[in-house]
Amino acid sequence: MLSHVNKVNQPAMVEVSGKAASKRTARARSVVALPEEARKLFRDGDFHTKKGPVFQTAIIAGVMAAKKTPELIPLCHPIGLEDCQIDIVLNDDRDVQIDCTCTVIHKTGIEMEALTGASVAALTVYDMLKAVSHDLVIRETRLIEKTGGKSDYRLQS
Repeated sequence: MLSHVNKVNQPAMVEVSGKAASKRTARARSVVALPEEARKLFRDGDFHTKKGPVFQTAIIAGVMAAKKTPELIPLCHPIGLEDCQIDIVLNDDRDVQIDCTCTVIHKTGIEMEALTGASVAALTVYDMLKAVSHDLVIRETRLIEKTGGKSDYRLQS
């Protein structure tokens, strides 16, 4: 049964008033595949473009987006985000890997905030590097792990 549908098959927010608050964390990852002309701009731990430092700007955008998740995702509970950390690196394939980790003590999970933060950070990387090439590809956005609530989850490699 879908959790966001009521007894008469209409959209509804999930009832959480009876749940106990607990510490919940979630980590999501987005990967942006880069063409070679974009990779050439990487130096000193970031891409430096006319729009500014790409990773620094993407971190700010991702945190801002995670904080606004309930405004973007229908029926998502507004929660007091207690921490949001975004780490951006070039991975072994020399693609941009963005990890967004969110933490809260609440009655409901924080996966959507982590996924939103990673997604918007990836979109920001795309926006800032598209002047170099439109061959950028946001390859994936996925939940890597979550803790708290009914069950924990960890992506199996």
